[in-house]
Amino acid sequence: ERTAFTPEEGMEVIVSGSVTVYAPHGAYQLQVKKMEKAGLGEKYLLVERWKKELACLGLFEAGRKRPLPGFPSRVGVVTSETGAVIHDILSVVERRFPVTIVVSPTAVQGEGAYREIAEAIRRLASRVDVLIVARGGGSFEDLFEFNHPDVVKAIAASPVPVVSAIGHEVDVTLADLAADVRAP
Repeated sequence: ERTAFTPEEGMEVIVSGSVTVYAPHGAYQLQVKKMEKAGLGEKYLLVERWKKELACLGLFEAGRKRPLPGFPSRVGVVTSETGAVIHDILSVVERRFPVTIVVSPTAVQGEGAYREIAEAIRRLASRVDVLIVARGGGSFEDLFEFNHPDVVKAIAASPVPVVSAIGHEVDVTLADLAADVRAP
């Protein structure tokens, strides 16, 4: 199996394979079957651990999903105030029906952005009829903050239904699993 990257001197990697020993010389040989960058691999493992822990709390269960209001008067949006996503949402809503949009701007990527995202959700949830948590597409790393348990718990604790509009169809975050509706 070929790797998606070229290993370089000093790079941390996670490998799986088997070890063989040539007993007469005490020589060991590592036969690598799979290799991935350590940082990204560790993040995947962390997300899988969080997913199991949050599932045990019942935060992803279908029975806790709420229907969206038919005609909301106030729609909250948690996203970056500078990205294309907010303009897309405003454009679509403006064409469909008049409604008040309340934006709670936040960082949507970068280390520690999960704190801002969770706080923006909590700050806005009690002031609107429905909440949209949004971010454009990106790599697993770009969307990583939406997997953090603080974001998932803020979505689950929202007193109003939450629409997750994070990434593209193929991107699935733990926030998507906790939201009442997913709209990539």
